[in-house]
Amino acid sequence: MALVLTEDQQMIRDSAEGFFKDEAPVSQHRALRDAKDATGFSRDVWTRMAGMGFAGVLVPEAHGGADMGHVAAGIILEAMGKNLSAAPMLSTAVLGATALRAGTPEQQAKYLPLIAQGAHLLALAADEAARHKPSHVATTATPSGNGFRLNGVKGFVLDGHVADTLIVAARTDGETDDRAGITLFLVNPKADGVKIDRRSMVDSRNAAKVTLSDVQVDGADVLGNVGEGFAILEKMLDAGRACLAAEMLGVSGQAFATTVDYLKQREQFGQKIGSFQALQHRAAHLFCEIELARSATLKALQALDEGSDRAPMFVSLAKAKAGDVAILATNEGVQMHGGIGMTDEYDIGFFMKRARAAQETFGDSAFHGDRIARQLGY
Repeated sequence: MALVLTEDQQMIRDSAEGFFKDEAPVSQHRALRDAKDATGFSRDVWTRMAGMGFAGVLVPEAHGGADMGHVAAGIILEAMGKNLSAAPMLSTAVLGATALRAGTPEQQAKYLPLIAQGAHLLALAADEAARHKPSHVATTATPSGNGFRLNGVKGFVLDGHVADTLIVAARTDGETDDRAGITLFLVNPKADGVKIDRRSMVDSRNAAKVTLSDVQVDGADVLGNVGEGFAILEKMLDAGRACLAAEMLGVSGQAFATTVDYLKQREQFGQKIGSFQALQHRAAHLFCEIELARSATLKALQALDEGSDRAPMFVSLAKAKAGDVAILATNEGVQMHGGIGMTDEYDIGFFMKRARAAQETFGDSAFHGDRIARQLGY
């Protein structure tokens, strides 16, 4: 498949870019931060996103979704990255919808239509280690009655403070770092024994710490088969990683565009600083790096849509490359703005903070470099 967008995908891109520029621009991100908004995003904007078909981008048409695929999801996330638009797109429309595809017909009928309508929020409660390591699951699920009893602590649960349902990874068998023996559960965050502590990240987005103390769940709350949850978890995470790569692509592209505009306007020694050869070389290098990240990201999204066996490798390549480029683009943007780049008056600093948080989410370049090496047999 060629590394270009189809005509339909170009239409989705134009629609998404126009929507987020008008409905959820950087100024809204600044306003939410300044107000210390308890939700962290506009529920009204999320409802309108659902109306545009964005919330149901990975939901099958049979359940009221648009079922446009991962490339389309990435296009939407890239437009969000350009505007730093805050919404539960990643946690619900990507991770949540991907998880429910492995659910029973009853679970799919219950949750998928609500996801597409923007009426139900989900959050993945998987990470426990200081750094991303999805196989590290110490949370236990012990048989109890007709279900299980959950005990453990989860960190970095994106949008966990507003979720209507938590997708919890717990161990039903094996040792802490084993891939086998992990089971996924659909958990009501208001159930007895669930404690959620909201945490604000450096980019003013929200994650939560979730503590589970003797939380009773039924057998009907199991997502997939008991002990076989890691494969579902990896599919969820790969969808999320590829879409995060797309979002970071948007962050990089907008940081670059903002910086180039500044270089064309700022004068020093009686001339525009954009005429300085050293700055031109840095800008040209950054442009090339962004285009490389774009190709890697599109290939990863296409591989997911094709169901390719090599999709995990392409996803890791895209996440690592897009993360490194986002850090480079925002660092260069701040530096080429000079001292004012560090002030709150200019938006470039917001892009730097988002790049840093997104790069660490679901594995940084070191994690994915190691993952690729293992996939290649090293």
